[in-house]
Amino acid sequence: MRIAVISDLHLGRRDAADHFGHDDSVFLRFLRFLESNFERIVLLGDIFETLTPRAPWGHASELAAARASHPDIVQRFAQPQYHYIHGNHDLVAGTLLGAPEQLVLEADGVRMLFTHGHHHDWVIRKARFLSEAAVWAGAWLRRMRLRAMFRMFQALDARLTNALPDPARCTFQRWALARAHDSGADIVVTGHTHLGMRVEHGSRLFLNSGTCSEGRFSFLSLDTHAARYSLHTTW
Repeated sequence: MRIAVISDLHLGRRDAADHFGHDDSVFLRFLRFLESNFERIVLLGDIFETLTPRAPWGHASELAAARASHPDIVQRFAQPQYHYIHGNHDLVAGTLLGAPEQLVLEADGVRMLFTHGHHHDWVIRKARFLSEAAVWAGAWLRRMRLRAMFRMFQALDARLTNALPDPARCTFQRWALARAHDSGADIVVTGHTHLGMRVEHGSRLFLNSGTCSEGRFSFLSLDTHAARYSLHTTW
């Protein structure tokens, strides 16, 4: 089976707080490239940005606005080739669109677990309202063009996530491998950190899809028949 994975698009309503950063026509060409080269495409969470409404708690209306702002991309995602798993920025899609929080696929004797990865974060697990309030405040910093302060918020968030290339120091990888062990998976695939990675852990493989936000391209290719698993930042 040939599988592509993208995550963390943060498609918004096209205002100053929208992180997507792509021209939709260009991104549609990228999606058509994936569709022509892979049997399945996993959308691994934070596909839509629902935590940045102008007034707090409007997550459902923000999801609707984001989808309405990118109708051609949303239409592609509705095809059966795509599998949508929600993250923390589009958590409301679990209720409104039926997006699950994880997916398990098996092919050619390989068991793969796909999960966004936000359950690793203590703040999201124990005090989700604080995490969501920080995202909402960050959106207002972007709207007020206080970009330097916003970048400081981003750097702090990255430190709290503790996603590092060094597997000995990366608690995110250890969390993901524990999830893989519990699911009996050979490969665990995550998003969330915006840091694309491919790290071998003995008989198990950790993958992160990076981010397709802020004009960047990043995707994973998984070929279970050829046993090739790669991270790509161009297409």
